[in-house]
Amino acid sequence: MMGGRGWMAVAAAWVALLCAGAIPESANAREAETRVASAPVAVTVPAPPRSAGFAPPAQAAPSAQTAPTIPGGPAEPFRAALVEDLESGRVLFAENENMQWPPASMIKMMTVLVVMDRVRDGSVSLDDQVFSSARASKMGGSQVYLAEGERFPLRDMLRAVMVSSANDASAAVAEHVAGSTDAFVELMRERGQAMGLQDSEFYSVHGLPPGKGQKADMMSARDLAKVARELRAYPEVREWAATKEAPFRDGQFTMRNTNKMLYWYRGATGLKTGYIGASGFEVTATAERDGMSLVAVVLGVPTKKGSFEEAAKLLDQGFARYQKVEPVKTGEEVGPSISVANGSEPYFRGLAADGIHLVLPRTEARDLAVEVRVPGQLAAPVARGQVVGQVVLHRGGEEIARSNVVAPRDIEAVSWWSRLW
Repeated sequence: MMGGRGWMAVAAAWVALLCAGAIPESANAREAETRVASAPVAVTVPAPPRSAGFAPPAQAAPSAQTAPTIPGGPAEPFRAALVEDLESGRVLFAENENMQWPPASMIKMMTVLVVMDRVRDGSVSLDDQVFSSARASKMGGSQVYLAEGERFPLRDMLRAVMVSSANDASAAVAEHVAGSTDAFVELMRERGQAMGLQDSEFYSVHGLPPGKGQKADMMSARDLAKVARELRAYPEVREWAATKEAPFRDGQFTMRNTNKMLYWYRGATGLKTGYIGASGFEVTATAERDGMSLVAVVLGVPTKKGSFEEAAKLLDQGFARYQKVEPVKTGEEVGPSISVANGSEPYFRGLAADGIHLVLPRTEARDLAVEVRVPGQLAAPVARGQVVGQVVLHRGGEEIARSNVVAPRDIEAVSWWSRLW
């Protein structure tokens, strides 16, 4: 089997062969999301000076807890990184994953999450007309050039946030939901606390560099991955994050996604990029292959091109070394039939109450065995949802997962006299 550097060499060759063009760099980027050409981009992936191996979680580098002064700024190949399975949450790779670092525009993922929560509970609607205040129109940096007094549907504003990383749209939706950006930041803090974000400090809705007397936003790679997992609950966000280009203002302005991996990385689905001078270039990149969805968070890279390269290499490692295992799906019939004594039905087959979804190293996934433990007979009555057994997943004699087996429906008890008729 190849070592870590071998896998990296394979990833480098693959990316270099399949991609064409180059990622243009902006010399005067005011904020994270400076616009670049939308043509496919090529990446020449050098062997990384560190993090060459794709260590399992137990061997990951120790995590620095905080770095509020950003010592040294961005570094090669990155300051922190994390690769995680989006469905199960299993961490496949981590380096400095709990280190606090300015998320720049990636904080907008939290902005969108808070708004979409309000859409789900009915507090606001995607059809709401969102007013652009004078303050929102003057945000600067990446924007869709809102004029004071302009109104657009909330869905258009949120699409602008996800596709074009629009700071003016971020401020406008925050004001629409909470009355002010300061009040909205409080909602972000409450949501972060409920999610268990331990390394995050929210002070803005857009991630721009703090002004005089203001504090800088901080998040960790692990917290950003958690937000990415939460956003998966919203199909609209998944659609926006995967959109390469979209019209705005009745087609007068074309938004181009700041995440250039959408143009060239196989299976890319999103999600968000960021940049300010203190943070360097960074990306929360999601991709799907063979039914497995991964997220790679890369923080503190000196170049935009480098941030995409590092995310691509880490995702490639994850897809190459791990695979999705789903031996049992939720609601699936499992095991042999169970007879019912004195029941209105003579037998039934149980259902898996919860699916078993795992992401395992490919070498381990070969040695799995599924055991269904159910009785041969039960006495009526049997209630729908009643636990009647378990599905147990083994590897090499070791139990690694289990799910309850439940009755699919009510089965009433009947007398012997009734059964005769």
